[in-house]
Parts: sequence; C-alpha cells; structure tokens
Amino acid sequence: MTPESARADLDPRHDPGVAAARARADAVPLDDATAVTPRSGGPILVGTAGWTVPTLTAAGAFYPAGADSAEDRLRYYASRFPVVEIDSPYYALPSRRSAELWATRTPDSFTFDVKANALMTGQPGEVSRLPKELRDALPAELRERTRIYGKDLPPELYDAVWHWFVDALEPLHAAGKLGAVLLQYPRWFMPSRENAAALLDAQRRLGEYTAAVEFRNHRWLTGRTGERTLGFLEEHALPFVMVDGPQGLESSIPPVAAATSTQLAVLRLHGRRTATWEQPNATVAERFRYLYDRDELMEWAPRIAEVAGQVKRTHVIHNNCYANYGTTNAVEFTQLLLDVTAGPDPA
Repeated sequence: MTPESARADLDPRHDPGVAAARARADAVPLDDATAVTPRSGGPILVGTAGWTVPTLTAAGAFYPAGADSAEDRLRYYASRFPVVEIDSPYYALPSRRSAELWATRTPDSFTFDVKANALMTGQPGEVSRLPKELRDALPAELRERTRIYGKDLPPELYDAVWHWFVDALEPLHAAGKLGAVLLQYPRWFMPSRENAAALLDAQRRLGEYTAAVEFRNHRWLTGRTGERTLGFLEEHALPFVMVDGPQGLESSIPPVAAATSTQLAVLRLHGRRTATWEQPNATVAERFRYLYDRDELMEWAPRIAEVAGQVKRTHVIHNNCYANYGTTNAVEFTQLLLDVTAGPDPA
C-alpha cells in the first residue's frame, strides 16, 4: 500500500497530522498523570498502547527534547498517564529483567496492562523470537518453520510458554503494578464449548494475574450468543474488553458497554479505519492511523463513567497508536471523564 492509498479512506478531521494533534493535546489543561475518580466505583485510568512506537518517539510528536532513552521515555510517559499497555510480549515472550526495569522506572501508583503472547491465544508466533531455551527444545520439524501455533507445540513446551510469561511478569505483580493480562483472540476464535473452555484454561494458567478477554469475531456478541457470552464471563469473573473499532467486518465487535467482573473493566479504542482493519500485512500506521473527534469520544465518556460505578478499577486504552493520535485522545478523554463525573449527583 502506498502512503497515498493508506490515507485515502480518511478525512482531515481524523488524520490532521502531528502538529494539529499536538495543538489539541496542548489545549487540554492536564499536566500530570490524572486518574479520574467517579462518584461511585473505583478510579478510571486512561492511557495508550505502548510508549515506544517509532512514530510516537519522532521529534515533535509527544516526547520533549532530550527524552531519547527507553528509561527517559517511560519516566516521561508515566508522568503524563497512570496506565500503559505493553504489546511487545505478544510478539516475543518478555524477560524478568524488563519487568524489573518497568517497575523501578515508574511511580508506585502506575499500572501496566500486558498483552499475552500470540502462542497463548491461538495466533501464530515467530520461531526466531522464542527464547533460545524454548527454541532449542522444539522438535526438529518445528524449528525449521518460520511461524508456529501453540497447538503445534508438545504439551510440555506449551506449558513452558505460559510459565515463562507468568514468571517474567512477577516483578510487576510483586510491585503492585500489574493491571491485566490482555487475552486478545483472533477472528477465527469463534463461540464454541471448546473455546469457552480455552478461556477458563487461560484464566487458570495465569493464576493470581487478572485476565481480560478481547474478542475479534462479531459472533461472540451477536444476538442470544452475546447474552450468553457476557453471562459466561460474568459467571467466571473474567473482565470483558469493551471495544471501539471499525464496524461491519468479520472481526468487528459491537460497541457494547458492560462490566463482567467487579474488579476491572477495560475499554480499548482502536480507531475506525474500516478499509485497512482486516487488510493482510497492514502496518501499524495503516491500521491505527485515526484521531477521534470530540463527539466520538463523548459516545463513550458517560458510558464508561457508568460502568466504572460497578467495578473497583477501569482502564481505558487508546490503541490508535499512530504518532501522537493516541496520546492526544487519551488526554482529551481524561478531560471528558472529569467533566462527566463532576456533574451533580442524580436525584
């Protein structure tokens, strides 16, 4: 896809450029990592998916001059937002050392959501990105492949992937900074008894960690199946990940606002780029290059304030992670939530 065709489905309102997005963020009077406290329920934490996307670290997008190292950028990000989602473990299993650094470089109140590795949610992972210890233990025929699925692994190696992931995040958990493990399932993961059992198996394997479930197939939330899905998640105290994203596709999840756990609610906003959402090999810029306008954010602000009244904590993650579009919308959404929750108590 050429740069011109990548932008063909967008109007200037949703892709105004870095400078315009920064001007919008600068117009919001928020100076620090503000957690919104509604009249009932727990705090609402608003942030973005990642803090090291190359378009975000580019000069003039978000970081101040001199914030050039990974440590500098995380410390600055954590001074502006109270939560972040780490997506890199989806591609490569994390290390304990990374988790230790994440914990020590952020304030005590900071929270990390972490995306589960692809092999843990039925998606393909690259053999070359497995830790050497696990890669060397693969059967010869699997070592020769470029990509594998969790179902391809011998049971003991599949167990080892989960153990590695859980162990690596222990420093965050011990520091009280691990929010949720995001279990994002692919669009071929459809409603079935087998897949319902897979959700419970994932929850069991994560142990004390909180699992949050995001579907990528509309059938989970359609008609009577939708009612059963939410009922099943509520029965097992599995947080349902609310989604704002493109509609009308196989992977489209309706913008349902629901809390299925008293502990946590999660909303992820992906942008609304329908033309590139399911396009094979689309880049981050092509899929998530979308700046929400105020009216679109306001579709969610009162609904999230209502959901937050039912849970101990709510996370809102802006995954429209092209340049400063996500950080701008995170600042704007925080202010909208502050406005919504500052109104008079209902009679």
